Amino acid sequence: MKKILIALLSVALISCTELFHVLNEVSKAQEAIVTDLDIANGLKEALNKGVTKEVQKLTTTDGFLGNSLVKIPFPSELSNVESKLRSLGLGVLPDKGLELMNRAAEDAVKEATPIFISAIQNMSFSDARKILMGNDSSATTYLESTTRDSLYNKFYPVMANSFGKVGADKAWSNLTTSYNKIPFVTKMNTDIKDYATQKALNGVFKMITIEEKEIRNNLQERTSDLLKKVFALQDKEQ
Repeated sequence: MKKILIALLSVALISCTELFHVLNEVSKAQEAIVTDLDIANGLKEALNKGVTKEVQKLTTTDGFLGNSLVKIPFPSELSNVESKLRSLGLGVLPDKGLELMNRAAEDAVKEATPIFISAIQNMSFSDARKILMGNDSSATTYLESTTRDSLYNKFYPVMANSFGKVGADKAWSNLTTSYNKIPFVTKMNTDIKDYATQKALNGVFKMITIEEKEIRNNLQERTSDLLKKVFALQDKEQ
């Protein structure tokens, strides 16, 4: 009788062990499944992280002016204006105009950041898997292609307001007015806000791209379980 009981217990233990093993494998398989919703949420988290971390840098003093990657330069088509003013001893005008244009961008980005976050949250996840398996800037490129026009329409008045707040509008008006007074020169448009807005947007997306590349390629930047889970799928396909 004891032998029968021992045999039955042995079978039961083996069955339990096998069952535990099967359940454990099923659990692992379930954890490994990455749904389109996971991917979409992961990409949104990554882009939110990029906005929060990288764009915040642009809002500080010299965030644009002191960052060679995004610094807004004197418009190339106005290089003759700059050269002419400097030759006349009026170099302070383009210098001040350049500084205040970048100050306006720093101020505008501070107010516009929620617009970018809202745009990210509204991103559809229908193409999420394709974006995840794309290149190092696919998510940023997708975000820019779907939001840039609407962002510009909202960003431009913020930039225009910022120009007024930091005095950039007066500086550029003084610069262009002084230039237009020079005999025999082609008169120039005094509105620089469109140029500055486009450059500021370029800078924002460039900084988001930097963070996306970090998350895609640097394991230490995947700071949540969702990011680890989603971008691990990308790693397997590389």
